[in-house]
Amino acid sequence: MLQTNLQHLETHDSLMEAIQKHENVMICCGRMGPMCLPVYAAMADLRPEYPHVAFFDQDFDGTAADYIQGLPECSAFMGLPFTVYFKNGRVVAATTSLQSSKQVRAILDRSFGNV
Repeated sequence: MLQTNLQHLETHDSLMEAIQKHENVMICCGRMGPMCLPVYAAMADLRPEYPHVAFFDQDFDGTAADYIQGLPECSAFMGLPFTVYFKNGRVVAATTSLQSSKQVRAILDRSFGNV
Protein backbone atom coordinates (compact mmCIF):
# COMPACT_ATOMS: atom_id res chain seq x y z
CA MET A 1 0.00 0.00 0.00
CA LEU A 2 1.20 3.50 -0.78
CA GLN A 3 2.02 5.74 2.18
CA THR A 4 -0.01 8.82 1.28
CA ASN A 5 -2.87 10.62 2.96
CA LEU A 6 -5.14 9.85 -0.01
CA GLN A 7 -7.74 7.10 -0.22
CA HIS A 8 -6.16 3.89 -1.52
CA LEU A 9 -7.59 1.60 -4.20
CA GLU A 10 -6.16 -1.82 -3.43
CA THR A 11 -8.46 -4.14 -5.36
CA HIS A 12 -10.05 -4.24 -8.78
CA ASP A 13 -13.48 -4.15 -7.12
CA SER A 14 -12.64 -1.03 -5.09
CA LEU A 15 -11.34 0.66 -8.25
CA MET A 16 -14.48 -0.12 -10.22
CA GLU A 17 -16.69 0.94 -7.30
CA ALA A 18 -14.88 4.29 -7.05
CA ILE A 19 -15.29 4.97 -10.76
CA GLN A 20 -18.97 3.99 -10.72
CA LYS A 21 -19.91 5.60 -7.39
CA HIS A 22 -18.42 9.05 -7.99
CA GLU A 23 -19.21 11.37 -10.88
CA ASN A 24 -15.69 12.88 -10.90
CA VAL A 25 -12.64 10.77 -10.04
CA MET A 26 -8.90 11.35 -10.14
CA ILE A 27 -6.67 8.29 -9.72
CA CYS A 28 -2.90 8.49 -9.47
CA CYS A 29 -1.35 5.09 -10.09
CA GLY A 30 2.29 5.08 -9.04
CA ARG A 31 4.97 4.27 -6.52
CA MET A 32 6.60 6.10 -3.60
CA GLY A 33 9.18 7.68 -5.90
CA PRO A 34 10.37 11.15 -6.89
CA MET A 35 8.08 11.49 -9.92
CA CYS A 36 4.98 10.37 -8.02
CA LEU A 37 5.32 12.08 -4.64
CA PRO A 38 4.72 15.62 -5.99
CA VAL A 39 1.53 14.45 -7.71
CA TYR A 40 0.23 12.86 -4.49
CA ALA A 41 1.08 16.09 -2.65
CA ALA A 42 -0.72 18.20 -5.27
CA MET A 43 -3.78 15.99 -4.97
CA ALA A 44 -3.82 16.31 -1.18
CA ASP A 45 -3.35 20.08 -1.37
CA LEU A 46 -6.03 20.59 -4.03
CA ARG A 47 -8.60 18.19 -2.56
CA PRO A 48 -10.29 20.84 -0.33
CA GLU A 49 -10.84 23.08 -3.37
CA TYR A 50 -12.55 20.28 -5.30
CA PRO A 51 -15.12 18.65 -2.98
CA HIS A 52 -16.96 17.38 -6.05
CA VAL A 53 -13.94 15.22 -7.05
CA ALA A 54 -12.95 11.92 -5.43
CA PHE A 55 -9.14 11.63 -5.16
CA PHE A 56 -7.50 8.20 -4.99
CA ASP A 57 -4.08 6.64 -5.27
CA GLN A 58 -3.22 3.16 -6.44
CA ASP A 59 -0.03 1.10 -6.18
CA PHE A 60 1.37 0.69 -9.71
CA ASP A 61 2.76 -2.76 -8.84
CA GLY A 62 -0.48 -4.16 -7.43
CA THR A 63 -2.66 -6.46 -9.51
CA ALA A 64 -5.54 -3.95 -9.38
CA ALA A 65 -3.39 -1.51 -11.37
CA ASP A 66 -3.83 -3.67 -14.47
CA TYR A 67 -7.02 -1.78 -15.28
CA ILE A 68 -5.37 1.66 -15.31
CA GLN A 69 -2.27 0.33 -17.09
CA GLY A 70 -4.46 -1.30 -19.74
CA LEU A 71 -6.49 1.78 -20.64
CA PRO A 72 -6.01 2.88 -24.26
CA GLU A 73 -5.34 6.41 -23.00
CA CYS A 74 -2.31 5.06 -21.09
CA SER A 75 -0.93 2.74 -23.77
CA ALA A 76 1.94 5.02 -24.80
CA PHE A 77 2.90 6.09 -21.27
CA MET A 78 6.53 5.45 -20.34
CA GLY A 79 6.92 7.15 -16.95
CA LEU A 80 5.20 7.08 -13.59
CA PRO A 81 2.75 7.95 -12.31
CA PHE A 82 -0.19 7.25 -14.57
CA THR A 83 -2.86 9.78 -13.57
CA VAL A 84 -6.35 9.26 -14.94
CA TYR A 85 -9.42 11.47 -14.62
CA PHE A 86 -12.88 9.90 -14.96
CA LYS A 87 -16.21 11.66 -15.41
CA ASN A 88 -19.33 9.49 -15.20
CA GLY A 89 -17.18 6.37 -15.59
CA ARG A 90 -15.36 7.57 -18.72
CA VAL A 91 -11.80 8.73 -19.09
CA VAL A 92 -11.72 12.47 -19.77
CA ALA A 93 -7.97 13.02 -19.29
CA ALA A 94 -4.83 11.02 -18.62
CA THR A 95 -1.28 12.13 -17.91
CA THR A 96 2.02 10.49 -17.20
CA SER A 97 5.08 11.53 -15.25
CA LEU A 98 5.57 14.46 -12.93
CA GLN A 99 2.79 17.05 -12.79
CA SER A 100 2.88 20.31 -10.84
CA SER A 101 -0.05 21.54 -8.76
CA LYS A 102 -0.69 24.13 -11.47
CA GLN A 103 -0.90 21.42 -14.15
CA VAL A 104 -3.16 19.21 -12.01
CA ARG A 105 -5.41 22.19 -11.24
CA ALA A 106 -5.72 23.00 -14.95
CA ILE A 107 -6.80 19.45 -15.74
CA LEU A 108 -9.26 19.38 -12.83
CA ASP A 109 -10.79 22.67 -13.96
CA ARG A 110 -10.99 21.60 -17.60
CA SER A 111 -12.38 18.14 -16.78
CA PHE A 112 -14.64 18.83 -13.80
CA GLY A 113 -14.90 22.58 -13.27
CA ASN A 114 -14.29 24.31 -9.97
CA VAL A 115 -17.20 24.63 -7.58
